[in-house]
Amino acid sequence: MHILRRKPLNPSNLPDTLTEGHSQAVIVQGGTRLLMSSQVGVDIQGDLAGPELAEQTEAALDNVERLLKGLDGDLSRVVMLRIYLAEYARYDQQVVMEALKHRFPIAPPATTWLIVYGLAEPEWLVAIEAEAVLPGFVLNS
Repeated sequence: MHILRRKPLNPSNLPDTLTEGHSQAVIVQGGTRLLMSSQVGVDIQGDLAGPELAEQTEAALDNVERLLKGLDGDLSRVVMLRIYLAEYARYDQQVVMEALKHRFPIAPPATTWLIVYGLAEPEWLVAIEAEAVLPGFVLNS
């Protein structure tokens, strides 16, 4: 049996990022590291979830969650997020923060936010990369 330990860090000598839905850092011990390609605001058929940042953010996080569930994991396994916001959505970041606080209410992952000129498709407003740690996951050769 593999033991996975995960400890979010939010030291008092740094800004309180819990109000934004993420931790300053996460220490992980044990388990198997999973690196996920960025997930965008599309549904399972690849159709845009909607024109608004809130809809696209929820769909991107749904895709992260679906991928993890397919590996017997869940969002509690996420230790790092990278959020890419299209320049057009720069001033709507609060909806992303609210989605993070809702999806990661306890021990949220460390997170990096980047504003980019655009994403691969002009209607995409957000892309979310995730790193997770899965306990006891074994690769079949």
